[in-house]
Amino acid sequence: MSQVDLDRVISLLKEFAHQKKGRLRLILVGALALQYYGMRDRATIDLDAEVSGDLEGLFQFLRAHRIPADLGENISGWSVIAMPSGYRDRAVTLYQDAYLEVKALSPLDLIIAKLRRFTEEDIHDALFVVGKYGIRSDEIVRAAEEAIQNSAKDTALFLFRRNVELFVGKVKEK
Repeated sequence: MSQVDLDRVISLLKEFAHQKKGRLRLILVGALALQYYGMRDRATIDLDAEVSGDLEGLFQFLRAHRIPADLGENISGWSVIAMPSGYRDRAVTLYQDAYLEVKALSPLDLIIAKLRRFTEEDIHDALFVVGKYGIRSDEIVRAAEEAIQNSAKDTALFLFRRNVELFVGKVKEK
């Protein structure tokens, strides 16, 4: 598998959207969002995004170009822990034309997305975003609590809350 970079992906997305002549909207949620936010050395082999438009056609197009993709209409449903309300509205526009709009989760929402999985790599990524954008601990806690309020009751929420506490402790150490 070869590595995927943001410029190549946007170029391919433009090609797809203009071929289809249909509106395509994406919110990047993974390493490509991190590349946009300045973590240029963040390697990835796939595209993780919320998609509004021809999801199946895009998936097949990317596959034909050897880019694995994890695409869905609602990233909030990718985990037991929901995303905070309004994450789509807060997403930051990277590129826009008549057929294509590409956004990245806002820095705070990207942190919450990373804390939902809580791997070592996710923690590292989230700490980068905190440092680069000066996200405060109280903002993280508030967004995490909103995510919990938006989630169905589940024991995973207890673990998420504990992971947020651990992460905030790491933020305060810096």
